[in-house]
Amino acid sequence: MYIPKNFVFKHQDDLLEFIKANSFGLIINGNEQMVPVATHLPFAIEHQNGQLILKSHFAKANTQWKSIEEKSVLVVFSGPHAYISPKNYEKIESVPTWNYVAVHVYGTVSLIWEREEILRVLNATINFYDKDYNEQWKSLPKEYIDRMIKGIVAFKLEVSNIQGVKKLSQNKTRLEREKIINDLQSHSDLSDQQLAMYMRKEL
Repeated sequence: MYIPKNFVFKHQDDLLEFIKANSFGLIINGNEQMVPVATHLPFAIEHQNGQLILKSHFAKANTQWKSIEEKSVLVVFSGPHAYISPKNYEKIESVPTWNYVAVHVYGTVSLIWEREEILRVLNATINFYDKDYNEQWKSLPKEYIDRMIKGIVAFKLEVSNIQGVKKLSQNKTRLEREKIINDLQSHSDLSDQQLAMYMRKEL
């Protein structure tokens, strides 16, 4: 990912917290014809023996899984973003831009076919997103769960690299950044307000 030096999002703990907070990612790879394919998926994040692992599953009808095993893949996690008006800059000779926060995760996918391992992926997903559902989940009949399992392809992704960008007007003056923050906070759009919070932390 192209990241200007002013906008590098580099602290590992912060990157992981961002992924956990924005865990609905876009997984991308090239298929057999080298055509890019992508699916939006929720991911559970785990550490196993010091290795960062992402877990999720495809619908079996989604053929992306057929071209993904042992391939290098990219998962994009996007955070808040917003249009930045040049009215907030001190110089008249200014143009609009877009501020945003995003993390790219690279790694290799292994498909999971064993029932117990698939259940581990589903359990990890439930524990990550909806712990209160656990009791109901565990009470479901085995036959029902097995039918559900037949309709998915579970996988894990071993992470080899993480890159993050925080484009938050770090190249502008403090006064300009404060004006941008105040402008964003005045908007009703939730993404604008969340971006203002990120910018406030960077002041």
